[in-house]
Amino acid sequence: MTAADRSRFTGKVAVVTGGSRGIGAAVATRLAREGAAVVIGYRGNEQAAQALVAALTSDGARALALRADVADPDQTRRLLDRAAQEFGRLDVLASCAGIEHFGALESITPADFDHVFAVNTRGQLFAAQHAAAHMAAGGRIVLTSSVSASRAVFGHTLYAASKAAVEAMVLNLSAELGGRGITINAIAPGGTATDMAAEHAPSYQHPKLRGTMPLQQWVEVHGALGRLAQPDEVAAGYAFLASDDAAYLTGRTLPLDGGFF
Repeated sequence: MTAADRSRFTGKVAVVTGGSRGIGAAVATRLAREGAAVVIGYRGNEQAAQALVAALTSDGARALALRADVADPDQTRRLLDRAAQEFGRLDVLASCAGIEHFGALESITPADFDHVFAVNTRGQLFAAQHAAAHMAAGGRIVLTSSVSASRAVFGHTLYAASKAAVEAMVLNLSAELGGRGITINAIAPGGTATDMAAEHAPSYQHPKLRGTMPLQQWVEVHGALGRLAQPDEVAAGYAFLASDDAAYLTGRTLPLDGGFF
């Protein structure tokens, strides 16, 4: 990271939903270290969120943790309103909150559908809506899709559909927000070394391979780089889309999957 990179968000305010762990925590850290004042949205892990705030502020950053369940649009609105009130403006939304789901077609219930879409899709739509209400020209909205939106995986239909909808949202919202000088894009992470990945990664294998091939070997033979991403590597993609370097990029989804095939 160059000296210029370290200051490219100076004077800007960013909200990171799902910011207490995994990719979200890496994004919050990256933006704060590049000069942004960061509001870390979290749903339940207050201890992790406050620990991250303490780490960032000890490094001289401005940071605040606020609880909000993105499945509830009212809580999302209050999060974005409070962020703008506390820091006087809002420049960046990094929407990283999300949940996984695996289940065969016959097992999916209406409650499953409502829960997954409430967080992964509706939650991101209203986060974008409420963030845009506070943004001026130059605002940056970065949502989170998944490489699963364009790859067939057994039992992953509901999750993949919720993420594919996000890609359609950024494409269409780009037309609405472009006239205001606000860009909106998405990151589609592949396998990333987080606690969520550790829990669910075996489910991404073909059922006939589960238990027969060690996960590390499976990653090595299915990815050009032969390894999982580190959260800070994925965070670099969010930082790029949130920066002035991406001023002419909108409505697109950037895959960060290490060349998975």
